[in-house]
Amino acid sequence: MKLQALVEEKVGFLIAFVLMVISVGLLIEVVPLFFSKEVTTPVKGLKPYNALQVAGRDVYVREGCYNCHSQMIRPFRAETERYGHYSVAGESVYDHPFQWGSKRTGPDLARVGGRYSDEWHRIHLINPRDVVPESNMPAFPWLARNKVNPDQVVRHMKALRAVGVPYSDEELAKAPEMLQDKSELDAVVAYLQGLGLALKDKR
Repeated sequence: MKLQALVEEKVGFLIAFVLMVISVGLLIEVVPLFFSKEVTTPVKGLKPYNALQVAGRDVYVREGCYNCHSQMIRPFRAETERYGHYSVAGESVYDHPFQWGSKRTGPDLARVGGRYSDEWHRIHLINPRDVVPESNMPAFPWLARNKVNPDQVVRHMKALRAVGVPYSDEELAKAPEMLQDKSELDAVVAYLQGLGLALKDKR
């Protein structure tokens, strides 16, 4: 009873107990994942994003695409029949942050790579209703005008390497050439076309 009164009357004690409970939860639920091979080992065939795809992923996150499109196919028949093999943690080891979630305002994009042509993606991003008349997705025409900033992308790739993405010095050196005169539209299309290829043909 005294403990309950203490927590109810003293905000400092309440905050301390809340933090303690959250810490215990993290230790039990999250920390073991750092030592699980299924979470930390890439699936066979998975490659880190190239420079153009890194730029595209940055634009994808900046424009809030993840608010409507998840990249996590759940292991339910309705989803695997529509999208393909369910998502596994090993597909996302190079994603920082990963794009998993259950948002379904728009279709899941976990296996979108190679499903449509580059031109289809370009038209869809500039004006979605030209290819999907019932779409409620906003248009992103400015992506065709905006140029990718190579220096910014190289800095991001170096930061990714610092947290475990295996970029070589050669890949970092060649990045500016790959990004030269590329638009943000080119980058987003390259990113989308690379999604889910490692498990694309598996069911």
